[in-house]
Amino acid sequence: MLVIACLKQVPDTTQVQIDPVTNTLVRDGIPFIVNPYDTHALEETLRLKDSHGLKSVALSMGPPNAEATLRKALALGVDRSILLSDRAFGGADTLSTSNVLAAAIRKLGESEEVGLVFCGKQTIDGDTAQVGPGIAVRLGYSQLTLVDRIEKLDLDAKTVTVRRKLEGRYEIVEARLPAMITVVRELNRPRYPTVPMRLASAKAEVESWSNEQLQLDVNSVGLKGSPTWVSRIFSPERQEGEIIGDGLNDPIAAARLLLDRLVQGDMLSV
Repeated sequence: MLVIACLKQVPDTTQVQIDPVTNTLVRDGIPFIVNPYDTHALEETLRLKDSHGLKSVALSMGPPNAEATLRKALALGVDRSILLSDRAFGGADTLSTSNVLAAAIRKLGESEEVGLVFCGKQTIDGDTAQVGPGIAVRLGYSQLTLVDRIEKLDLDAKTVTVRRKLEGRYEIVEARLPAMITVVRELNRPRYPTVPMRLASAKAEVESWSNEQLQLDVNSVGLKGSPTWVSRIFSPERQEGEIIGDGLNDPIAAARLLLDRLVQGDMLSV
């Protein structure tokens, strides 16, 4: 039985800048990382491989340089890494992306049973949390979101029981396999690759699938299959700061001035 982790290579958002003239992201010199939530999805596939003998697969859609992300997955111990890369996939929104990933999972399922698909709850570059549920809908899988613990996996009964982290409470849910699970950071602590595994991954194969393998309608993928479009992106203007009073020599008077400003700006009730 297969357990699949969907990974995304994202720009390090702590270093992202926006061109003030074109209002577009400046990508030159920006490092790319594995989406942090996806590292927990990957770790859980490896834990299930260790505990239940499942076959783990790392799956990612992206440009050729996303191979580095999948090679890291190999260094951590996955059995297969597959990159979905084709010019036809470029410019995809969440709907188009989930369509391609679902098609790849469906293709994997033709040769071996798929039990679980893991995704991070969202990506740090989009924050939509739509791709995982989109995959579940297209495949007809059980959908379990915001999972912070796998309570039980029963391969004989083909059920999984999880704990969902909701606002102010937890929820225990049992679902039939196959299931798609989106995870939060609290689920686990990702492992580090060993030196031998890292060296072995440098020579291991990262499979590459294009639309030639998936045979999707080109109008349903990439930019053509994406109904979402961005009209404008910009950096919020920041007003110049102001020093209020003399906090060093007269902190009480400075505090009073600050309170007066807060009251005047209707930011503090009196």
